Amino acid sequence: MHHVQVKYKKLRETASIPSYQSEHAAGMDLHSANTEDITIAAGEIAMIPLGFAIALPDHYEAQVRPRSGLASKFGVTLPNAPGTIDADYRGECCVPLINHGNSSFIVSPNMRIAQMIIAPVVQATFDVVDELDETTRGAGGFGSTGA
Repeated sequence: MHHVQVKYKKLRETASIPSYQSEHAAGMDLHSANTEDITIAAGEIAMIPLGFAIALPDHYEAQVRPRSGLASKFGVTLPNAPGTIDADYRGECCVPLINHGNSSFIVSPNMRIAQMIIAPVVQATFDVVDELDETTRGAGGFGSTGA
């Protein structure tokens, strides 16, 4: 298993250090750092504070993803999943949550609201050409390879 050192700075007393819940978990749980309940009405988006900042090593990102339980049970997910925290970002980490459910959803203090995966990043350069090589698929777009 490959380990990456991430620097963590607590910005709010209520912040929790992201943590894995099982030995082979890919994602770390992210806990809300709010001190009072935050109500997200059906169809609304709320920015939920995590209460910390991080410094990732160069060429890494933190991907913020929904928790499957919140999505499947309540319709609560991220509007931009996965979200990205870049290696050079130093502000407070927050999670935007959207409520696709039919009733209000309450984010209580210290609630597990999302998960975070640390992943390597490859930056690309573009070689401008007049022609691209041919493939069997060609220009077939959405749904072109089957239902």
